[in-house]
Amino acid sequence: MNTQGEKGVESRTERGRSLFRLRRKQESWSQAGNGHTQVNMPPTTPYAGKFSTSTYNNNINLHKYHQPMEVSYGDMCYHDNSLVSGSLEALIQHLVPTVDYYPDRSYVFTFLLSSRLFLHPYELMSRLCHLCVEQHRSGDLLLDKIRIRDVAPKIVQLLTEWTETFPYDFRDERMMLCLKEMSHHLARGDEYSWRAMQQMTQRLIRRLAALGQYEEAIATLNASAAERPTALKAKQQNGQRNDVLSVCDDAFILAQQLTHIELDRLSFIGPEEFIQAFGMKDPLDNHKSFFRKRKTTNLEAYVAWFNRLSYLVATDICMPVKKKHRARALEFFIDVARECYNIGNFNSLMAIITGMNMSPVSRLKKTWSKVNKDKFDILEHQMDPSSNFSNYRTALRGATQRSITAHSNQEKIVIPFFSLLIKDIYFLNEGCASRLPNGHVNFEKLWDLAKQVSEFLVWRQVMCPFERDRKILQYLVTTPVFTEDELHLASYETEGPGNHLEKDSRRSLRSSLLHREHR
Repeated sequence: MNTQGEKGVESRTERGRSLFRLRRKQESWSQAGNGHTQVNMPPTTPYAGKFSTSTYNNNINLHKYHQPMEVSYGDMCYHDNSLVSGSLEALIQHLVPTVDYYPDRSYVFTFLLSSRLFLHPYELMSRLCHLCVEQHRSGDLLLDKIRIRDVAPKIVQLLTEWTETFPYDFRDERMMLCLKEMSHHLARGDEYSWRAMQQMTQRLIRRLAALGQYEEAIATLNASAAERPTALKAKQQNGQRNDVLSVCDDAFILAQQLTHIELDRLSFIGPEEFIQAFGMKDPLDNHKSFFRKRKTTNLEAYVAWFNRLSYLVATDICMPVKKKHRARALEFFIDVARECYNIGNFNSLMAIITGMNMSPVSRLKKTWSKVNKDKFDILEHQMDPSSNFSNYRTALRGATQRSITAHSNQEKIVIPFFSLLIKDIYFLNEGCASRLPNGHVNFEKLWDLAKQVSEFLVWRQVMCPFERDRKILQYLVTTPVFTEDELHLASYETEGPGNHLEKDSRRSLRSSLLHREHR
């Protein structure tokens, strides 16, 4: 009869065999689904198209059409050759390369992206490094060196996937320490892999330095734009403040410069920020403090840019004293919005429409009467929120298809309406449980999250083909804009109140703003 300890050893041995069989099975599926052998390392950058292949079938309604075939291997469950759930420990183990196994590229991206719903990236890194080290230990130094040499290139590849796709995770000093320790470990068996680790670390440091410079630049721009705009009206009347038309009177060129800003800021948004924006709600996990910090700085900065552009549009329309100047600004922004639509810059398009739909602008009836509204109505129809933005989603699909078959960088540009993208990912996360009743991680949900975010990464990497105009860019990102109250007052001053309610509002705004100036 076996003792309890002997049973435990036997159980762990069987579990190890199961995981080995699972890896070999996954390897054969990966080869069949992707048309490549496991010897070829997968590319580092994930692509949205990867998630539509047979290996990762995201049709969660598949069981409606035929009898599902579910297979369990240890602590992981598959449905028609697609991973659908697993224990967190098994999923971490599945990430670890061995001599004859490397996790599929899409699995690496999906798990690294969504694992932060369950544990801190540092904890995942610690477990991953521990497992990589432990599998080489045999008690024989020579054998250990041979094992390290054989698997080292795959470990470097996995860490390269992580550092290049989620570099901001490594702003944590503990993550950098793990990289350093792993580099020393690989140096024992394979000098080539050690050198590759050094090069990878240098690329990571450069990326993090660029991020720091970007964040400093954004802070400087925000400080420049923070001038109290209460004197803007006086500056306008005295000819001291430029308006948009004095800086650029070509709608296409302004749309190009807006696209520069959009793509610049998109490029610094980490894919993990979409997940970290949700916060951790799983009661089984204990790392809520990490998510209280959010770590969504660049995502928030991009949303702030959208709001700034909307207020800039409204300010430039409400500020001119003469009606013909206001009408000219209104018509110009309509043309800019149309050019943004043609480029595929839907975020600037929606920001401009939002600015023109603000009540201080929409109430300017005399100004609107001088404008041909047909072009504006067409744009509004394209971005109509009814039926869950169905018109916009059709246009986005068309732009995405154009991007896939593009022959130039200009045709590749797809800048989504960002707030709606965040909303879509949020509801995808909220609408489906991250854990199944048996405690397994719901990997079907993680595939869907990864598919959404990977598409964003494809859009993010496009290089803007247009020539930069520093004067226009400086105007767009630094010129002071009115606050909401100041916009309302400027609107009342240019076109007087139409009823008693508006008269009372103007009186109240004057008093309130005057009081703020003297504080």
